[in-house]
Amino acid sequence: MSRAIEAVVCIPTFRRPDWLARTIGSVLAQKTDFGFAVVVVDNDAGGQEGASRTRAMFADAGIETRVVVESAQGNCHAINRAFGTALSEFPEARHFLMIDDDEMALPGWLQAMVDTALREKADIVGGPVIRQFDVPVPESLAQHQLFVSIEGETRALDQIHGSGNCLIGRHVFEAMPKPPFDVRYNFLGGGDMDFFTRCKQAGFTTWWCAEAVVHEFVAAERVTAKFLMQRSIRTGSINYVVDRTHLSAPAAWAKNGVSLMFGVGRSLGLLLKGGSVVSASHPLLVSVGRVVASLGFLPQPYKAGAKPRPPRG
Repeated sequence: MSRAIEAVVCIPTFRRPDWLARTIGSVLAQKTDFGFAVVVVDNDAGGQEGASRTRAMFADAGIETRVVVESAQGNCHAINRAFGTALSEFPEARHFLMIDDDEMALPGWLQAMVDTALREKADIVGGPVIRQFDVPVPESLAQHQLFVSIEGETRALDQIHGSGNCLIGRHVFEAMPKPPFDVRYNFLGGGDMDFFTRCKQAGFTTWWCAEAVVHEFVAAERVTAKFLMQRSIRTGSINYVVDRTHLSAPAAWAKNGVSLMFGVGRSLGLLLKGGSVVSASHPLLVSVGRVVASLGFLPQPYKAGAKPRPPRG
């Protein structure tokens, strides 16, 4: 605790205490040449299993930690609370990272993210998310577009789209409208894509750090044909909603038409190349999702029901 805290790792969680414990363990094991803190936000105000498990793990952590409960349900509420707590509780920190509660940070992750931000003077940094499947899956499904991460060497990017492995500078939060993650995306998902799109429009720079790797664990429920096809449709819906936020209605509808035309061709091409029907259907279903969203029908996978939400893949 004698070292100045330069970075804060934020972990929003919802009804996944066992998976959360793995995530926290991987973060606490990080070795850095700077001080860091960890903030966990439990979005299950009724159960708070995640908060209880976290407090037990933090008892002997040896670093600054915070555990809070966010009663407003929705992933954007949880993310905003996590970053907001980190920003206010650790005013000396310059870098704010996020990792999901179904992920595990590999050794060197935190140091690599911060080093890239400092070396490249990057406002935002993203890193690879490598999927690990709980059950054996055919290669065709393992290579499904939904499971593919950005690849290649460390370099500048236009933007990243997901918050599951990211670093955001304090000055970015100070410049962006409040709250940073638009709560209209609470139950659909895509609040991170919207946020990083707005950051790009505001002129903030983004870098990709190939060395900052996290593993995401994919449960058996998340590799079924039904789930993957529904997820492809939701991806298209998110894309449309983000576009509609930043484009005129005619421009967004025009993108729908282009997407549908190319989606049909791409899906046919993938199918003819011998790909699985589920993987080949992705481009077309993304286009369908855009059209469905433009008609006002939006999925709500992050809205809590009577039963606990299964791990997200």
